[in-house]
Order: sequence, then C-alpha cells, then structure tokens
Amino acid sequence: MTKADKAYQLLEIEYPNAKCSLDYGTPFQLLVSTILSAQATDKSVNNVTEKLYKLYPDVDSFLTLTQEEIENKIKKIGLYKNKSKNIYNMCRELRDKFNKEVPKTMVELMSLSGVGRKTASVVLVEAFKIPAFPVDTHVFRVSRRLGLAKGSTADKVSDEMMKKLSKKKWHLMHHLLITHGREVCIAQNPKCEICCLKNICTYFKAK
Repeated sequence: MTKADKAYQLLEIEYPNAKCSLDYGTPFQLLVSTILSAQATDKSVNNVTEKLYKLYPDVDSFLTLTQEEIENKIKKIGLYKNKSKNIYNMCRELRDKFNKEVPKTMVELMSLSGVGRKTASVVLVEAFKIPAFPVDTHVFRVSRRLGLAKGSTADKVSDEMMKKLSKKKWHLMHHLLITHGREVCIAQNPKCEICCLKNICTYFKAK
C-alpha cells in the first residue's frame, strides 16, 4: 500500500462524514458559492447564500442584479468587491457563451470570470461527478506536510496527488484533507499529538 493510499484509509476511518460544506442546490449555485469561498470560510459563505439563493436562485435572476447590488448582498464576505465583479461578468458569460448552463469541462469553466483551476475542479467533481482534485489552502498544507506532495503551487500539488491516487479516490481525499486541515493539521501549532497520520507524516518525523 502506498503512503497516499494509507493516508486515505486512515483519514476515511477518522472522518466518515467528510463532504462538501458549501450549501447549494444547483451547479450554478455551487459555482457562485465556490467563487465566494476564496479566502473566506464556508460558514460565512453559507450565511450569505442562504438568503441570496432564495431570492436569486439561478442565472436569470442574477442577471437582473447590477454589480453594485451584488456587492451589497455579499459584502459580509472578504474581497466582496472583486468577487461581485467576477460574478456579475460570469453570469453574462454563461448567458452569451453557454446558453445559461454551467459548462462541464475544465477549459470552459476556467474561461469564466473568477474561475481558476480550484473552483473549476470543485464544480466538476461536486456538481457533475467528473474526476478532479481541487486544492485549497488546507489540501495544499496537509498534503505537503505529510510528504505526499512537494509542489510549490496548488496546481502542482493537484497534479502530484492525482498521480498518487486512483481517480475514484480523488473526490473523497480532497474532503478528507480539508477536514483534517481544519480540525487537526491547522496552519499554526498543528495538533500532531492527536493526529491519526503522525506515524506516516514527514512533518512530524522531522520535528
């Protein structure tokens, strides 16, 4: 068993309920929520979108909003000015290029305003069950500490992790690493003493 598979096995036991913590009902809502989640907690995003999606559930309803109106509705979230601009433009790109449907390929998703590889990967794997490996700050930190990846960017870490795990494990491993990063392998003062992975962790062995 490889180190990546062992980590997957141990984390799956530790976090049997690991899953996406963004609240959404459609691929479009997931796309908006993922754009909003950059440098923000999922909890803060859900607090904003709970009301937002009741009033504006789809592309058509978002198209009725000005950029300033979007700003006012998401201003509790960090970087709201830039995010509102991206969402405003993204909705028009969906209308003009994709018949108001969220596309199902990495290239098409990344052609949208505010959508990088991580956001595109989240939409692909969560909304459409198309294999991808999103890398956020938690996944980046934990996979490097464990010694599963060495890449200096999120994209490089994603490439490394996809090579080390079978496609069927990508989706859950992404969530397992996020959960572990939030609860144990935190950015400052990680809780190594209670970590289920310490026996295979490069970071712990080097302490």
